[in-house]
Amino acid sequence: MRARLSRLLFSGAGLFCSTRGAAALAQQADTASGKLDTVVVTATREPRSLTQVPFAVSVVNPVQWRNRSGYGLDQALAFVPGVLAQSRYGTHDIRLVIRGFGVRGAGDRSNAGTSRGIRVLLDGIPETEPDGRTAFDHVDLSTIERVEVLRSNGSAAWGNAGGGVVSLSSAPEVAGHMVEASQQGGSFGLLRSAVRGGVGVGSGKAWLNFTRSTFDGWRQHSDASRTMLVAGSVSSLGSSGRLGISLAAASNLFRIPGPLSPSQFASDPRQANPTYLQRDERRFNRLARLGVTLDQNLGERHDLSVMVFLNPKYLQRSERGTYRDFTRYHVGGSASWGARFSLGAVEHRFRAGGDGAYQDGAILFYNLGPGATRGTTLTTNKREGAQNAGAYVQDEFQLGSWRVLLGARYDDLAYFYADRINPAIDASKRFRRVSPRGGVSYQFAPGSSLYASYGAGVEIPAGNETDPPPTGIPNTATAINPLLDPILSNTVEVGLRRFVSFQGGVLRNLAVDVALYSITVNGEPVPYSSGRFYLTAGEVSRGGLELGLAADLIGGISARLAGTFSRNTYDRYRVDSTYLGAPGRSAVLDGNRVAGLPPRIVNSSLAWRPPAVSWLDLEVGMQHMADYFADDRNVVRVPGFTVWRAAVGAQGRLGDVSARLSASIENLTDRTYVGSAFVNPDYSGGQPLVYEAGLPRSFLLGLTLRRER
Repeated sequence: MRARLSRLLFSGAGLFCSTRGAAALAQQADTASGKLDTVVVTATREPRSLTQVPFAVSVVNPVQWRNRSGYGLDQALAFVPGVLAQSRYGTHDIRLVIRGFGVRGAGDRSNAGTSRGIRVLLDGIPETEPDGRTAFDHVDLSTIERVEVLRSNGSAAWGNAGGGVVSLSSAPEVAGHMVEASQQGGSFGLLRSAVRGGVGVGSGKAWLNFTRSTFDGWRQHSDASRTMLVAGSVSSLGSSGRLGISLAAASNLFRIPGPLSPSQFASDPRQANPTYLQRDERRFNRLARLGVTLDQNLGERHDLSVMVFLNPKYLQRSERGTYRDFTRYHVGGSASWGARFSLGAVEHRFRAGGDGAYQDGAILFYNLGPGATRGTTLTTNKREGAQNAGAYVQDEFQLGSWRVLLGARYDDLAYFYADRINPAIDASKRFRRVSPRGGVSYQFAPGSSLYASYGAGVEIPAGNETDPPPTGIPNTATAINPLLDPILSNTVEVGLRRFVSFQGGVLRNLAVDVALYSITVNGEPVPYSSGRFYLTAGEVSRGGLELGLAADLIGGISARLAGTFSRNTYDRYRVDSTYLGAPGRSAVLDGNRVAGLPPRIVNSSLAWRPPAVSWLDLEVGMQHMADYFADDRNVVRVPGFTVWRAAVGAQGRLGDVSARLSASIENLTDRTYVGSAFVNPDYSGGQPLVYEAGLPRSFLLGLTLRRER
């Protein structure tokens, strides 16, 4: 047990970031994916070899994005099957969807700069807010050493917004001293500077990452600037414990060009939506986060993990004709106890724990003054609090080559609303649910396993989905829609992981990741009046095939492919016009395709490191996305696209300083395409305001210097 603890960095909410797993990935970065038995992941809230985990999990290391800007998380997730990560404007503002969860995120009403339905953690501390939304202000790939993605339904382990989990680690592998500086410059005014440092202290370490980015954007009114700091330390507490400290801070200003109608897109895809431009719609977020974690052995067969965090925020927006001030505090923590014991000849790993978070604060809306500044008329003065709390248990045991996991979680989720101008509409609402899960894996060869799992999930409508309808409810004097129910899901999946090395021949190493999944969702939010209020009444079926391949070939050639092939339909979707003031009328959309989900996504790349010129590497990549609908009525179609990219890198060493120079071209053929879309868009002049232009041809140059000793 002590040996195990000595390998762990953080245990926020039971999520361990293993130095063993990160080291294995670094050592195997130039192979197909590394021998899967040595890659440690944390999807079950216990460190496990990837072949032992009965859920779909992917691990990504920095090699996979080293020739790219690293501004947005989408660049790390391109080769994770089952994930839709779309850059909206080339910055941190992305659409993030895992197996359909999160599809109502950025690109929907009031969600600029955020995602929802997916739990995101940085160094074991949640970036996701209690209502399920995640802002990416603290996420920059220049600070990240490892990305782990749980593609399965994670609610039974992580609670609300557990449709998938993205865990990020900023802790570098450093034994002595390390300092790294990088500079990037590219098209559309992109400038990025990053400085990183790390030092080993005894059996612990400390590190600091600083990043400054500015970007004019390829569309009018899409400029952005961000200054960010991420730091941490890990230190030993004698021979049986470790203390971790995590710090993150950011000042992030970005403008929003808004969606275009098809005719506007055809005439000039780089223009801004005129209304967004006139209102100077933007967000200016300043926030910080401090987290403390403790891992402590309690004898040889027990351990305790504790985490607490504090996350103050000051957010300013020009949005939908108002100037908005948010002063929020987000606090939370977790604790878990683990035990190892035997029942007969079967060894069990048991863990029980709980976690919770609370966010609250003042929200002030003003009229827009001259130049879209804050006006002098206060129109709204309110507080919106949200809380999630949960307790979970799980047990893992092994029977020969079979490994079984059983677990469940109880969640208590709540909203609290108080209006300082009209207290009569004050309201609160709670959602409670038990979510079970189970899985089994069978390791049939080294580096190879089959698995099957089931997971139930619970999600609550996000804060911007809780407004009541104007008519049709028993009491209209309320701030929270009393008709909302929790969103319940059930996921069944089977999968195969396989890593094979070959002696001789063209193919040297091959890694395969295949998963089949089926998801049913009850209580899917149905938007009314372009998302001005919702009813949780829809029923959805989502199913698909995920395929990941990575291969090393003779002559220094390597290839990767990630494909997602899915079918997503509304089983039951009825719009009751009672809530629109027209009782007796309804629309039936049963059988329609789910808005915002392409049925086919494929990413591939081919890289070459010539054996005779090992300091040089070349890469060409492709992204393909099929057509999909942007609205629940299946009237507004988003055209698919295929874009190409190319990159070249050169690296060398002078003494103890290593240097890497890289150049890349995105959208090699300069294709005009729709990069992302607003889901269930508003209409203007009879046309939907829906399209957001994808990145035109762009160039990027980067230089990184690193010294280690």
